[in-house]
Amino acid sequence: MTKKAIHSAQAPRAIGTYSQAIVAGDTVYLSGQIALDPATMEMVGNDDIRAQIRRVFDNLKAVAEAAGGSLADVVKLNVYLTDLTHFPVVNEIMATYFVEPYPARAAVGVAALPRGAVVEMDGVMYLARK
Repeated sequence: MTKKAIHSAQAPRAIGTYSQAIVAGDTVYLSGQIALDPATMEMVGNDDIRAQIRRVFDNLKAVAEAAGGSLADVVKLNVYLTDLTHFPVVNEIMATYFVEPYPARAAVGVAALPRGAVVEMDGVMYLARK
């Protein structure tokens, strides 16, 4: 099986030794996204958790589209939060980006995230061949 790196200028560039996503067969592995603005590479919504969550979903959406899919193709989503009390807000905003059947999901409380982010998400997308 071959693998291919995905890049979208509509999402933040990689800030380390990783790709925004990797396509392997019919599966796309989306790297973790934080609330970086792709144009400035600065965090958005310093004290606005809603703005940060929306920016993360927008970044994931951009990478998913660059890989030839959409958020509707995400089958697994992992959510990392520095404060799990924000999880209901994730659910509320997620409902504006996804429709049923929703992807399988995990939510993990973590001590810290890169760049002082309060939320990060990664996922797996399945692209069925026509």
